Amino acid sequence: MNKMQNSKVYSMALIALFAAVTAVFSQIAIPIAPVPINLALLAVFACGGALGCKNGTISIAIYILLGIAGVPVFSGFQGGIAKVAGPTGGYIIGYLFTVFIVGLMCDKLSRKIWVLTVSMILGLIVCYVFGTAWFVFSMKQGIWESLMLCVFPFLPGDAVKIVGAALIVKALEKTHLPPYKKSIST
Repeated sequence: MNKMQNSKVYSMALIALFAAVTAVFSQIAIPIAPVPINLALLAVFACGGALGCKNGTISIAIYILLGIAGVPVFSGFQGGIAKVAGPTGGYIIGYLFTVFIVGLMCDKLSRKIWVLTVSMILGLIVCYVFGTAWFVFSMKQGIWESLMLCVFPFLPGDAVKIVGAALIVKALEKTHLPPYKKSIST
């Protein structure tokens, strides 16, 4: 294989790897109602930072499509369209926008710690907006009550996930990621 083919194969492997890591991290959970605490966002953040906008979004889209198809990749080994249509489905869809934002900012600015941190905070806000809006709609609850259930209790843990994901991306960058040039081509 020539260098271009190796790059494409490597890119596809990274896309598949991050989809699998997201599925595994989704299972590392504390099943509290109505929204479980899990490590999926850690994987989504790292995916965007490591793979960039295009490949990161492809990876998380694969994860979500596998779940919609019934593969038990969502928290609690659940899958199927009902999970995405359920009260927490907006957060799952929000992963797509989160990875897109993190990847886009890294594509445009770099993988510097401050870029990773700011992009992950912005991505988290967008994920919260999608998830909480869907929760309000599907559960017919008020915004304040939904924020108390679905956002405020998660802020400290999500801050730790952002720090962890930024450190993971920086560690991967030293050894396993190609130099950043927009998105890794597929």
